[in-house]
Amino acid sequence: MRNLILPSAIALAAALSTPAAARPMTEVDLATLKRVAAPTASPDGRWVVFQMTETAAETYKRSTGLWLVDRNAKDAKPVAIADAAGKNETSPAFHPDGSLYFLSDASGTNQIWRVDPKSAGAPAAQVSDTKADVEGYKISPDGKRLLAWGDIAKECADFGCDAKDKGALVGPGTGRLYKDGAGFVRHWDHWETPGTYSRPFVFNLEGGKATVARAVDGGLIGDSPSKPFGGGEELAWGGDSRTVFFTLRKADRNEPTSTNLDIYSWLVDSRMMPQNLTADNQATDTLPTPSPDGKWLAYAAMARPSYEADRQVLMLRDLSTGETRKLTDAWDRSVASIAWAPDGKSLYVTADDVLDHPVFRVDAASGKVEKVKASAEPFDGYIGDVTPLPGGALLYSRNSALMPTDLYVRDAKGKVSQLTKVNAAQLAEFDQVEIDRLQFAGANNDKVWGMILKPVSPVQKLPVAFVVHGGPQGSFGNSWSTRWNPRLMAQQGYGVVTVDFHGSTGYGQAFTDSINKDWGGKPLQDLKLGLAAAGKQDPQLDINNACALGASYGGYMMNWIAGQWTDGFKCLVQHDGVFDLRAMAFETEELWFDEWEHGGPWWERSDPEKWNPVNHVDKWKTPMLVITGEKDFRIPYSQGLAAFTALQRRGVESQLLVFPDENHWVLKGANSVQWHRTVFDWMGKHLKK
Repeated sequence: MRNLILPSAIALAAALSTPAAARPMTEVDLATLKRVAAPTASPDGRWVVFQMTETAAETYKRSTGLWLVDRNAKDAKPVAIADAAGKNETSPAFHPDGSLYFLSDASGTNQIWRVDPKSAGAPAAQVSDTKADVEGYKISPDGKRLLAWGDIAKECADFGCDAKDKGALVGPGTGRLYKDGAGFVRHWDHWETPGTYSRPFVFNLEGGKATVARAVDGGLIGDSPSKPFGGGEELAWGGDSRTVFFTLRKADRNEPTSTNLDIYSWLVDSRMMPQNLTADNQATDTLPTPSPDGKWLAYAAMARPSYEADRQVLMLRDLSTGETRKLTDAWDRSVASIAWAPDGKSLYVTADDVLDHPVFRVDAASGKVEKVKASAEPFDGYIGDVTPLPGGALLYSRNSALMPTDLYVRDAKGKVSQLTKVNAAQLAEFDQVEIDRLQFAGANNDKVWGMILKPVSPVQKLPVAFVVHGGPQGSFGNSWSTRWNPRLMAQQGYGVVTVDFHGSTGYGQAFTDSINKDWGGKPLQDLKLGLAAAGKQDPQLDINNACALGASYGGYMMNWIAGQWTDGFKCLVQHDGVFDLRAMAFETEELWFDEWEHGGPWWERSDPEKWNPVNHVDKWKTPMLVITGEKDFRIPYSQGLAAFTALQRRGVESQLLVFPDENHWVLKGANSVQWHRTVFDWMGKHLKK
């Protein structure tokens, strides 16, 4: 199962022809590699437009532009179609007439623009001119209307206004006043302004201009799309160009404990209130996706309220009768995205599946699921942005643990071709890296998977970076990361080991559920058994000279390891990790997560202190680097400060890195470079002689 993988055939040729030029990948490389996203295709499938983010190596300032590829041209290379200096162009979408719409901040606010993609150098024209920033939009199938959304006060009848209700800012001082039943006080990385929500509006398109805005949400109070991560996948036009489907979670005193997202429908020409199509389900309903003929609505639904990592089943609703059935109830995977085939006879979905995130075809009549091979390589990696094209082809994005995102097309006969290679020249400069899959018997003798990545090196023994993923319901699988990147770590001279412990996704819902109320139990057993199995499988790994690293739940595990696996590692790196479960129960914002994971509010838990790292600081002795962000409201930075205080008071070698301008993640380019340099210096000090 071992593979020597280079980024592409071009990279392989370059590496073989100029081996002396090869070098290790660096943290600057990771921060400045081009980032491809949001591909869209013209109605005939010939033209593909995508957004690409570039980062200046000198300043780490980022800018995003739009690039066009002609699929009919031999060896076609992307050309810039909207890439104004100092501005950002994002979210491309083709109008039925062939013109290209997109978002741009060229006018000083984020607005919708359009351009003729077939006319080189054609000027772009502004479509919308609203008081509020447009965060996203969708064009109706007939091209006569726009569905757009942005952060707008509930009292505004138009797309933005000078709201009289200032929410929490009542003055005369700077204090915020949140009243009883306010719901979220703060969420993810910002303080809430009561009365302001993400709200969808419908505009008429007349002469290429957006006019006459009408609110879609009626009297409903809540965010659509949902926050903090919801986007265009939560809203859709019906095939009749009169019906709008949108996802919303009500904002009230129960919002911090509720995962009850519902799908609503609304008729543009009607004065009726939106209709809740999923009122009977108190758990999540999302990803509304109407069929091409407008007869069916596909969507994803969870079954258990307050559980954000429950299995998402593909549902099918007859829009004329309201009859709904579970299309993939017999398939033990969680649907992450949905797209209809043009003929309406099948759907394409993506889902985590044993370290990969492939695409699957689902028969609309029977629910039969078939994996679609999307790569000529042994493993598909991470597939996203799946777009069916006329004639049976598929457009999609793909990345892996060793390759950042590019675009691919799979034709009707199954032949896969790579449409873009935006980082090929840079990737060809880097040293080779081996990747191997790890399989072993974990806790309860269950099959557990992981990965080993290492540089191609004559060194007899490699120090080990043991990386633990967050979530905890997630996967450290075969995908590219711009933050925790195993290839980058391997190219610093480490053998990188990852383990998808009990609680991970892609192995069936029972495996995912098994971490519930067991944060420090089976996962820790899996990690111990996994590191030992990696050392046995690959003797080049020096598992006795290792550093463990993790963020979020992975950061919790670093704090837990510090008191439970005291002789396992030479050093630890803990990023945004839970240190005190009791404080976490009262400090985090999305209470549903913490309360589901541990059995309700703190005072209702049967054994609340069982897995609490703070109770074992008397055994801490392993050097630890603690990292946190001041804008992190998911696991507040006070948890990191507390862990650092414990280390300092116990006299354990430790460092603290605090980012005042980062949230639960490190997103800014310069901060990413600082993060990696600090981490690599810490690891090098303890692992490299």
